[in-house]
Amino acid sequence: MSPIATVNQSFQNIIDNNADAICNGYFNSEDLYVILEGPRLSNRGHDNISKGWKDFVGSPINLVSVNWTEGPYEEVTDEMAWVGGIIVLKIEVKGKEIEQTFRATFVLTQMDNSWKIKHEHVSAAHEDPYGIGDWLVKD
Repeated sequence: MSPIATVNQSFQNIIDNNADAICNGYFNSEDLYVILEGPRLSNRGHDNISKGWKDFVGSPINLVSVNWTEGPYEEVTDEMAWVGGIIVLKIEVKGKEIEQTFRATFVLTQMDNSWKIKHEHVSAAHEDPYGIGDWLVKD
């Protein structure tokens, strides 16, 4: 399975609420590092990340869909790959549907002849982080 297919399968495992399959998609190491879109900011280590996913699956949050609106882009070497782009998540929380846009980057490493996520960064953009709007000069 390609790195992009591996990331998309991870999304499907989340939609399916399959905690074991979600956790199996990560590199089994305490060096595993995830930047979260939620209030904790980050999580480190396979055991901690597995607990987080098991708790997520048991929570009132249900991932409905993930759509790439930019990318996914990837670069692949024999031992490592990255996948990145912009995703739109549709989430259902206690019967209410929410749609959020995030930046998403995944670094994958080969393990047991398959790609595993070793680093994940999913984050929402601040609308105006510096209080000056977009600094890009328009022609």
